Amino acid sequence: MNTRDLAILEKLEKELSLKELQIKSLLTITQAINDNVSAEGLYNMYSNFLSWDMGIEQMALFIQSKEEWDCVCQINYKRKSHKALTKEILKYERLHTVKEDDQEILQSFDIIIPVYHKKEPIAFSLIGGIKDKEDLYNKIQFITTITNIIAVALENKRLFNRRLEQEQLKKEIELASGVQKMLIPESLPDYKNYQIASIYKPHSNIGGDYLDYIEFDKNKFAFCIADISGKGVPAALLMANFQAIVQSLIHQYRDLETFVFALNQAVYRITKSDKYITFFIAQVDLKKKSLTYINAGHYPPLLTSGNDIIRLSEGCTVIGAFEKLPEIKEETIYLKKDTTILSFTDGLADLKNKKGEFFEDDRIEGFLRKNSKHNVHDFNDKLLKEIDSFKGDTAYVDDIAIMTCKIN
Repeated sequence: MNTRDLAILEKLEKELSLKELQIKSLLTITQAINDNVSAEGLYNMYSNFLSWDMGIEQMALFIQSKEEWDCVCQINYKRKSHKALTKEILKYERLHTVKEDDQEILQSFDIIIPVYHKKEPIAFSLIGGIKDKEDLYNKIQFITTITNIIAVALENKRLFNRRLEQEQLKKEIELASGVQKMLIPESLPDYKNYQIASIYKPHSNIGGDYLDYIEFDKNKFAFCIADISGKGVPAALLMANFQAIVQSLIHQYRDLETFVFALNQAVYRITKSDKYITFFIAQVDLKKKSLTYINAGHYPPLLTSGNDIIRLSEGCTVIGAFEKLPEIKEETIYLKKDTTILSFTDGLADLKNKKGEFFEDDRIEGFLRKNSKHNVHDFNDKLLKEIDSFKGDTAYVDDIAIMTCKIN
C-alpha cells in the first residue's frame, strides 16, 4: 500500500471516528432531553461537547429570558455586559461566518449560529477558536445541529414551565374568584320600608371592588362600597382582608368617625401605604329618618328624593394611605319619603364608548332623575341596559360595583 493510499485510509478513519463521536454525542444529548435533564445539565453537556469533542476554544450561548438575552453557558467568554453584543447578533437570521469588516465586538468569534422558532429568535451560539480545521464544514454543520436541538429543548422547557405557571395562576384566580363571590352579599334586603340591590362587574374574573350591607336591628342598618387600588389577585386578597376588618369593626364602633379611624389603622398595618382604598359608608336610622355617612376619598354617591340631587362627599382622605387620618368629618342628612341613594365605584364614570366619550356625571344624574321612582331591581336593570347600550362592544376598563338603596 503506497503513501497516497495510506493518507486516504487515515483520512477515512478520522472521518469515521468523527462520525462515531458525533452520533454518540447526539444520542447522549437526545437521551438527556428525553430524561428531562435540567436546563443547567443541558448547558453543561453542550459546553463539554464543544470543548472536549469539537475542540472549541471560545463559545457563548445566549438564550432569551423575558425581555433580555442571557449568556447561559460559555467557554473563555468573560464579558460582563452583553447588550452591545446581543444587539449586533440579532441582525443575523442564518449561520454567519464572521468577516474582517464585521463589527469589532464580533472579531473574537468565527461563526454565529442563530436558532429561530416560528420566525422568532430563541438562541444564538457564538463559536470561536476551532483547533482542528480539517473537515471544518462538517463540524460546523454538526455544531449547528446540536445547537438547534439544545435550544429547542430549552425553549420547550420554558414553554412547558410557563404553561404550568399559567395553569397554577388560573387555579389561583378561580379560587380567588370563588372566595370573592362569597364575600359579595348574594341576598340584600327587600323590605317594605327599604330595599337594596347591587350590580357587580369585575374587569377580569376577579376585581378589587367591594360592597356590603350590615343590619343592626329592624330600624337601623349600614351599607358601604369600596374600591381597592390595583387589580387582579393582590386587589382581591386585600378586598377579602378589608371585608373581614369591616365586619369586625362595625359591630365594635357604632360611631362612624371612630369606626373609620380604626379601619384606617387596621388597613395601614397590612398595606404600609403600598395600596389604598376609597371607601363610603352610610348608617341609616329609619326611626329618626336619618342617614349619617363618611366618604373616604370615594366617588360621591348621589342621593335624591325628587328633583334635587345631593352629592355625599363629606368625610376624609382614602383609607390606608396614611398611618393616621388627619381629619374625619361625618354628615347627617334627614331623609324624605322615597329617597334613592346611588353608590358606585369609579369604573362606572370611567366607562368609555367607541367614540371615546365617558359615562360621566351628567349622564348618571340624568338617569337617576328619570328612574328614581322605580324600585331598586327595576332601577338596576334599566341601568345595566343603559350601560350596555352606551359601551356597545367596548370592553370594561375597570371593575364596576353599584349599590342602589331606596328608603320608602
